[in-house]
Order: sequence, then C-alpha cells, then structure tokens
Amino acid sequence: MAGPTPSLDLTDPDVVRDPYPHLAVLRAHDPFVWVDGLEAHVASGHAEVSAALRHRGLGRIFRPREPAADWETFNWLHADSILDSEPPKHTRLRRLVAGAFNRGHVARLEPRIRQIADDLLDAVGEGPLDLIEAVAEPLPVTVIAELLDWPEADRHLLRPWSQAIVKMYEVDPSEQERLEARRASAEFAAYADELADHRARHPGDDLLTDLVQARDSGDRLSRHELVATVVLLLNAGHEASVNGLGNGIHSWLRAGSPTVDVHDDAALAPFVEELLRHDSPLHLFERTATADIEVAGRPVAQGEKVVVLLGAANRDPAVFADPDVFDPTRDPNPHLAFGLGIHFCIGAPLARLELQQSVRALLSRHPRLEIVEAVQRPTFVLRGYERLVLAPS
Repeated sequence: MAGPTPSLDLTDPDVVRDPYPHLAVLRAHDPFVWVDGLEAHVASGHAEVSAALRHRGLGRIFRPREPAADWETFNWLHADSILDSEPPKHTRLRRLVAGAFNRGHVARLEPRIRQIADDLLDAVGEGPLDLIEAVAEPLPVTVIAELLDWPEADRHLLRPWSQAIVKMYEVDPSEQERLEARRASAEFAAYADELADHRARHPGDDLLTDLVQARDSGDRLSRHELVATVVLLLNAGHEASVNGLGNGIHSWLRAGSPTVDVHDDAALAPFVEELLRHDSPLHLFERTATADIEVAGRPVAQGEKVVVLLGAANRDPAVFADPDVFDPTRDPNPHLAFGLGIHFCIGAPLARLELQQSVRALLSRHPRLEIVEAVQRPTFVLRGYERLVLAPS
C-alpha cells in the first residue's frame, strides 16, 4: 500500500480493451481506496466488494437526470425499479416480482430454451458464425419475450431499446447516446404500459399477466412500478446472458479450448460459472453511503460513493488460484458476476439456464472452434463483444 494510488481512467481505450492488468495494480496497491478521478472509494478485492454489496448503509441512490422534463420517463423507469430502490420499497417490489417469477414460469422454460438454441444454430449451418448475432443476442431476448408473452411481431424492437437505455450506465455517454436513451425510454415504457392494459383485459399464463394482477389486485404495485419492472426484466434479463456467453466462449477459446463434456451436467455447471467469472459481463456497480459508516474497516462519510468492481473481485488471487487462467473445472468458484446482498440478480437462475443450453447446443455441434474475428464494444461497465466470428476447426 505504499506510494500514491494508481490512476484508473475507465474511458482509457487500453483499460476498456483489457481492464484486468490495471485492476490488478489497483487491487494490489489497496483493495479499498479513494480514487480521485472517480471521486469515490473503489472496492477491487473480493472481500471488499462483498462487504460493500452486503452493507445496508450503502444504498442504490438514484439521482434523476436533468433537465427533468427531458428525462421524465427515463427517471421514473429507474426510480420505480427494483435495481434503483432500497428498502422498504425494494423489499416490496422484489417480493412481488419474485412471487411472479417463481410461479413455475422459469422451470417450464428449460425445454423451450434448449429448442431455441438448437433452432438458432441449425439456421446458421456448418460454416462460420457470429456467436453474438446468431445466438448470444437473439436467445435471451426471445426467452424473456416468451416469458412475458411479448407480441412476436414487435420483438425486434426490444434489443435496440435496451441497448440505447443501458448505454447511460457507462462512464461518459455522448449527447447522441443520451438522446437515443430518452427516446428509447419513452417508446419502451409506452409500449409496455399499453401491453399491460391489454393483458389486464386478456389474461394469459405468463409473467406479465401475473405482474398485472399484482398491480390490479391492490397488492401495491403501481402502474409506473409495473412498467419499470417489465423494462428492467428485458434490459437486465438479457445483458448478462449476451455478454456472459460471448465473453466466456472467447476466454475458453483463448485458453486453448480445454475439454469439457457438455453432456455431463456435473462438468457443464462449473464450466458455466467460469464463463461468468473469467471475463465478467458486468464490471461496475455504484453505491452511496446513507450515513457515516465503515466498509471493510475503512471510514466512508455520508454521501460519499463506493464503486465496486466486480471483474476485479472475480480475479482476486486471494480467492481464486491462478485467477487469470480459465479453468472449466474450477471449484469452488464464488464469483460475484450476479452481485450479492439484497440486489443479487433475481434472474440469475434464468441466465445460468440460458448459458447452459447455449453452450451445450454450440459445443455439441462444434466441439472445436477457432476465433476468426473478435470486435469488442467500446464500453467498460457492460463488457462484451459486438462481433465474435467463430469457425469450426
């Protein structure tokens, strides 16, 4: 911990391209330290990130964007979502959503997810494929859309809306990206609101119907909260799967494609966890101290921010032997790709199921693959690939 704190510019192209050496330097210097450029305490060690995510004195405090008139829909989509609320509101929303989510919908989806993965890969054939375009993007969007019974003719709108909104989670979005996020928020919210009203008149056996009934039964799910929940499920419900599959398969191939029996559930499960750990799909969460507190033994004043770096925690050598090595048999693997504490990802079981079925379908057809082209997204927070072209070898 000697010497000045290393700088960490999350917009630096070198950091975006490969953040792990930079994160390792910061973590080795001090796994919980104030970083001037970020104006926040930064947690980069596994223990420190875990402590921050579990600390009830650190809140997910949403700060409305200004001017309020321009950002009205974007603001309430976040203020009324599970992700950006705290107890008691968060407790109520999570209970209602978990109740609907756990009503058998996900369990029934397993054979359907397997079929979707098979159909997508069958459509590509035997030649090279862009894993992102062919499988990683369409599969989770299709799954969430079917879970909500979203009209098939309009499912093509979901991914562009989602991508436009989540670009606002990056460090320095452009003016064009801000404009597109506002437009997407308005269009997405209006469509979801209209669809919810239609489902109230024509209920079905789907997750959206369950949420509408929670709204209309007086069980304290407001109109805005319902729409915000639907939008969050569609945004967060596929980003981890898209990036988890793309990043993970890229890591596996760069590691020399160590053999995995994808037909053996006992081998497939740790492989999927390593896909999520080695090159994490989500790298950063931000919290704000709601009082003067201590985190990992360090003082944090009320109003100060704590930035947790999930990707850094998932490469912490204090927890993971040879953390930079992709090991498909790694066990235990206590990665933090889905977060921790009260904001642990509610869709984690679905994301794992999607990854298992995608990997099984892909590697059953192509047990040996090579990278033809890999084009990264120029983003740090949501880390992934725009294109990942693979060819059978």
